[in-house]
Amino acid sequence: MRQQKSIVEVDGAQYRRHLVKTHFVRAGEDWAEIIRRYGRELLKEGIIIAISESAVASSQGRVIPISEIKPSLLARLLWRFVRKVPYGIGLRSPYSMEMAIRECGALRVLIAAIIGGPLRLLGIRGVFYRIAGKQAAMIDAAGTSPLYPEEVVLGPKEPDETAERISVALNGLPVAIVDVNDVGGSWVVGASSNITSALRRTIEAVLRDNPQGQSDELTPIVIIEPLPKQD
Repeated sequence: MRQQKSIVEVDGAQYRRHLVKTHFVRAGEDWAEIIRRYGRELLKEGIIIAISESAVASSQGRVIPISEIKPSLLARLLWRFVRKVPYGIGLRSPYSMEMAIRECGALRVLIAAIIGGPLRLLGIRGVFYRIAGKQAAMIDAAGTSPLYPEEVVLGPKEPDETAERISVALNGLPVAIVDVNDVGGSWVVGASSNITSALRRTIEAVLRDNPQGQSDELTPIVIIEPLPKQD
């Protein structure tokens, strides 16, 4: 079982990270209700709620079995040119590539591949996802997590608006939807309106070592509690 520090320091400030274990969240479930059910005793002024983007996507019905995906000719061509990365499969699968095409449009994905491929050979990475768009970058191929062995997980739909609705339902507590992996990737993909750019960066730093885990921990919620400064 992975061991993570409960308290981390960012820019001279300390934060306690409370991992909130839940059931496996399925389509149609309400996040405000889930957070109240499992984390009620932690909800107080000053805390920040971070929710895993894959769990939010699951609640929105954006987990697609590969048995329901028929890769197009373009998907079967392009996936082979996606580089291998240490933190997951991403679009290096005809099934996840097909979903990227459906989410972002065939023309946009093709242009991203045409421009991004040669630039990658020159050592300039990440261009494909910058052109293809945010939703392409958030797609997880089947098998990325043991929770979704035969499903492609799309990014959450309207992540900022979703985070805002959850925040309003929780009396204005700040809510971030986060995409974090085991090799230092930490990204706030959606946030309620009371989360500033500086707070986004703090949340990403606090979660950089992925305390939620990337397996079957069932801890999609992290309550981030700023600690008083020590004298």
